[in-house]
Amino acid sequence: MDHSENLGSFFRESKPLLKEYLETRLEIFRLQSVKIISQSAGWLVWLLISLFLLFSIILFSGIVLGCWLSGIVHSYVLGFGITTLILVFVFGLLIAFRKSLFISPIMNSIIRNAIDDVDHNDSSI
Repeated sequence: MDHSENLGSFFRESKPLLKEYLETRLEIFRLQSVKIISQSAGWLVWLLISLFLLFSIILFSGIVLGCWLSGIVHSYVLGFGITTLILVFVFGLLIAFRKSLFISPIMNSIIRNAIDDVDHNDSSI
């Protein structure tokens, strides 16, 4: 009986510590979730602004190239037609090489960042 009383008193004494430990772990998990969500939101805003700026650059560059080619060939239709063909060719190349140019580097970056975050979190605990 002495052994079971010691075991019972151990659990009674450890219950507040266990409760505090679980609350602390839940708070750590919540804070890590907030960090991931805030970083994701920041990246999303940066991506949207960058895409808007890239679209603007492509649009105005196309207009400038179309006007320049129109001046060279003395025809707006031909100048802007050549510009359109150049842009379609560039987008075709981007589509053809999308895996090696975009998908693989982005996947590798996400995996590398996730591993770095896990390593950083493990070393701080």
